[in-house]
Amino acid sequence: MRNASIIHQKVYGRDALIRQVAVWKFLGKRIAFTNGVFDIVHHGHIYSLTQAAQEADILIVGINSDASVKRLNKGPERPINDQESRALLIASMIMVDAVVVFDEDTPYDLILSIMPDVLVKGGDYRVEQVVGHREVIENGGQVIINPIVEGYSTTSIVRRISQK
Repeated sequence: MRNASIIHQKVYGRDALIRQVAVWKFLGKRIAFTNGVFDIVHHGHIYSLTQAAQEADILIVGINSDASVKRLNKGPERPINDQESRALLIASMIMVDAVVVFDEDTPYDLILSIMPDVLVKGGDYRVEQVVGHREVIENGGQVIINPIVEGYSTTSIVRRISQK
């Protein structure tokens, strides 16, 4: 059960994460942040998280709450997995150091609270479309866009399953 305890320790509430980030920064750690729904984890997610982790010493992943996913209009069946399950799955990954669930439509307030050194977004975004890009850059940080791994998306997986 030791490993399960370690995984749970990587899932933070917002206030606890802010305190932990202060410790990491005091220790001189470079912090990267990325976010997503991570409803059905696939090859594209793994690639993006692995790339994000290479950008810093610490990788924090923000996960949309169930209510936030509903507001994103990803479909009536979404999320398929609840926020606790999604958070634990991402926390179990070796490249992830911390996971936090956010309830807002975007992680803007969370990004301002932790002010990462690197803001990473996977997909077809441009830097200026990434929430918090301006503030992170003005604080001396950078924004990195990971390329999409073609053929992998949760929406397409859900569509394929529902057609069977």
